[in-house]
Formats: sequence, structure tokens, C-alpha cells
Amino acid sequence: MPYSQSSLATRLIAATFITIALLMLNGCAELQRSSGVERLGAPIEGYNHLSSSAINWFRINGSGGSNVNVSTGGGQTCCVVLPVTWQPGLTVVVEWEEDPDPFAYGDWPEKAFTDAWRERMDEHETHYTQHRVEVEVAPYEALGVVNVHFLPCNEIKVSAGTTRFGLASHPYNYSLNMEEPAQCPTTP
Repeated sequence: MPYSQSSLATRLIAATFITIALLMLNGCAELQRSSGVERLGAPIEGYNHLSSSAINWFRINGSGGSNVNVSTGGGQTCCVVLPVTWQPGLTVVVEWEEDPDPFAYGDWPEKAFTDAWRERMDEHETHYTQHRVEVEVAPYEALGVVNVHFLPCNEIKVSAGTTRFGLASHPYNYSLNMEEPAQCPTTP
């Protein structure tokens, strides 16, 4: 039975995507075999310990996390690949964008989403700051949810074990309502 051109195109597109996915999986498996370290994808969760700034977005080793509002946390996204068990010297690269005044638009006189409001928002976005830091991952016995903690002075802490924020076994139980100091320490 002959197929229509649209049916053949759909099948060709599907076959292409399946082939690409298989090649990507094979590449990940090869990376795991060549390094000798078993790796898995783990969900990502952010905790913003700052009481005045919002995290618009963040990434770990290029994998995306969600936005994290002022003094909140949670909201898992998928995934970053890490070793199943912690390895000495394990680090990740964390990138993020911070909004130092996330509630400013609530006081603007312009009606939301008008041209005047968008112009004001464009100006507001010029105050966003982007950051990038390589940070050690806290030791863990088994890979679990990867927690990224945003602390004052652009300090970042990362954990990846099976314990949860708020439990005594979690390595970083900072307050979710921390103030930025008047002056941050300088880094050498």
C-alpha cells in the first residue's frame, strides 16, 4: 500500500530523531565506559537563601535549573550527569542570572505588558547580573537530587546525596532568609 508524502515525511522525521537519540545515548555510555566511573542523570533543585534577590535561571554543567524566587527553594528540573558515588575533587560549574529587585514592577505606574511597561522592564533587566563559578560538590554516598544553594556574596554550595534540605543529614541547612552584608569579602 503506497504512503502519502506527508506520512513518509513524518516517518522520516521520527526515524531521524530516534537515530539521534540512540547516538546520544551511545555517546553517554562510551563516556561512562572510558572514564571507569559510573554516572547517572540526577534531578536539579535550587534554594535561594537571599531575602532580596531572585534567581532568574541557573545551570549546572550546562544543564538547566528553574528560576528560584526570593527566600524559597524546590521545584525539580531534569537533569545533570554526575558520578553515582562521590569522587574526591568532584566539581561542577554553576551559572546563574540574578535580579536584585524582583518585585520592582509591582510598584510601576505603567499598566502591565503595555509598551511603556515593556520599556521600563527593558531598563530593569539592565540591572540583572550573570555569574559563573566552579564549586566543589559535598561528599555523598549515593547520587540523589542535586541541590544548588544560592548564598549571600554570590557564594554557591552544591550537594548531591539522597538526603533532603532541612534534614539533619543535609550538609547545607542555611536559613532561607539571609541578608546580603553591606560589603562582601574580597576573593584573592
